[in-house]
Amino acid sequence: MRPSLLDPLFVPITSLAGVGPKIADLIAKIVPADLSDRPARAADLVFTLPNSVIDRRNRPGIALAPSGAIVTLEVTVDRHMPPPRGNKSVPYRVYAFDETGEIALTFFHANASWLERALPVGEEVIVSGRMEWFNGRPSMVHPDHIARKAEAGSLPLVEPVYPLTAGLSPKVLRRAIGQALERVPEMPEWQDADVMRRQTFPAMRDALQRIHNPADPLDVSPDSAAWRRLAYDEFLAGQISLALVRATVRKLSGRPLTGDGKLIAALKKALPYELTRSQTEALTEIDADLQKPERMLRLLQGDVGSGKTVVALLSMARAVEAGGQAALMAPTEILARQHFASISPLAEKVGLRIAVLTGREKGRERADILAGLENGEINLVVGTHALFQETVQFRDLALAVIDEQHRFGVHQRLAMTAKGDAPDMLVMTATPIPRTLVLTAFGDMDVSRLTEKPAGRQPIRTVTLPFDRLNELVGRMRDAVAEGQKVYWICPLVEESEEVELMSAEERFSSLKPVFGDRIGLVHGRMKGAEKDEAMRAFKEGETRILIATTVIEVGVDVPDATIIVIEHAERFGLAQLHQLRGRVGRGSKASTCVLLYKDPLGETAKRRLSVMRETEDGFRIAEEDLKLRGEGELLGTRQSGTPGFQVARIEAHADLLEIARDDARLLLTRDPELKTERGQAVRTLLYLFGRDEAVRLLRAG
Repeated sequence: MRPSLLDPLFVPITSLAGVGPKIADLIAKIVPADLSDRPARAADLVFTLPNSVIDRRNRPGIALAPSGAIVTLEVTVDRHMPPPRGNKSVPYRVYAFDETGEIALTFFHANASWLERALPVGEEVIVSGRMEWFNGRPSMVHPDHIARKAEAGSLPLVEPVYPLTAGLSPKVLRRAIGQALERVPEMPEWQDADVMRRQTFPAMRDALQRIHNPADPLDVSPDSAAWRRLAYDEFLAGQISLALVRATVRKLSGRPLTGDGKLIAALKKALPYELTRSQTEALTEIDADLQKPERMLRLLQGDVGSGKTVVALLSMARAVEAGGQAALMAPTEILARQHFASISPLAEKVGLRIAVLTGREKGRERADILAGLENGEINLVVGTHALFQETVQFRDLALAVIDEQHRFGVHQRLAMTAKGDAPDMLVMTATPIPRTLVLTAFGDMDVSRLTEKPAGRQPIRTVTLPFDRLNELVGRMRDAVAEGQKVYWICPLVEESEEVELMSAEERFSSLKPVFGDRIGLVHGRMKGAEKDEAMRAFKEGETRILIATTVIEVGVDVPDATIIVIEHAERFGLAQLHQLRGRVGRGSKASTCVLLYKDPLGETAKRRLSVMRETEDGFRIAEEDLKLRGEGELLGTRQSGTPGFQVARIEAHADLLEIARDDARLLLTRDPELKTERGQAVRTLLYLFGRDEAVRLLRAG
């Protein structure tokens, strides 16, 4: 049960004065919480923090106020100049002065009687707003605040500025946040006293008050003690909930998986190449885990093309040697079929029975696969989340391998583990994740890294090209295709949308069709599965030489003789995605090229991204750079996927707190695994406050 103390914060925002359904919809667009399955609450408003401030302590006098600055002026009203009758296009001007000069306060479509009341001639008033200078004359258009000098106390000296969306006024948002703040109760202290003292953290409620009612611009900086306190609260909630999920998963005790090594030896012999040093190391670590009686929970990180699938296959063979079955789960059907295509020839060579199960297998074929899994005749199965469905029963699932982990949420992971008698888990990701993010998304998973490319792979040359040289590029592609090369051409959208001027895949296909004729194919997310497969097959077998595609091919598509990839509007993609896409080429022994087509003018971030792509192919360095440029929410594509996108914490500013939170969570759960002590009870409140209640449910279930 949620502590009743938090009830005032868990009301929908429509119960606040002045917030009807329309305003609530606008506010929902800016709160940082994930609202995919619920309406916005008062607590979400409390955690919507300002991104800057207006500092009204700046009072330079009219003549000394720089253009564009937000200033506060103490002036005397001199005269009103309403527009001529019937001419609405001329603004209403009120002239005022101080000892340094005169200013025009300018209002469009103004209400004259209101202005006469607010700015009576001869009265001393305080106005605050942005200064503008035209031909040496100062003016202020629609001041943000107007107050009589006698009532100036009502004007906030330092006013927080919040993120906004079209149609939502700052005043309405500020009033709603103020009401939500009043509902914050005195909380029990869940922080460790030592951490509080060392970090000079204020109490939670004080921290919120300080950020929303700043006395100084420093109060709304992510580096302030108040903001760091809230970030630490959020990290601690995350680390405790991950640790509880992990403890639950570990509690379902595993079993040692050992075999005679014959299958593994046969598989290694069947491989057309030697394993790299890091593949061998990863396999040694996985083997050691599998032999222990506790369950394995290991993350296998490997850059694009570093050979994770082979490591997975050899690990799965170990499970089969030990008498169990293994499953490999991928996030998309294309990927699942790709894995199946690359694994099955090897598996069949050594006598392993392997099947593929996605939403597409129907009728008799599906029934046979389900029967084979239940009676144990099928040793390995590759599939999508269709493997989770109730109807799928295994005789003895000993190892679950999950590819591209961050597409699957914690719940799906737990659903998968419920399938067998607590199977071991190996999670693979081709997105090299910086260490701090491994901690936030996976807690304390053990990590193996594949750092080399398989032997014989050539480096990829990366070039950037502005759009105005497109014709030259098409000419070069024509030559490349004539020489027998294969080209991916990536477009950001499926069809033209009016808001965004990006070349869509279908349009690019029609513009290049006259040049390349039958040698050009198209694949995008809205095509039916069978059509996609056909387009991929034709490209793989060389019937088509240029494949126009959207980012559906981002992960795991394997055409070793594709040597060129063109990415249109590269400035629109994040670094991690550009890196993933570039990894579609350079998979064979021929030199490969990646062309990043961009549209001028480029912003600073886009420039930096493209230059990082030119400088390095090291996925881990790219991931660290991406984290600096974008922050963690984007990097894991988290808003919709069940990994933590943070509400108040900023990985780039608060990474140092993450390690402390992890150690604190570990220590707390060692001393108080059920969260029953006074601090444990307070921590339960923290978990509910940050939406980690599934962790509290695990405590009850455990």
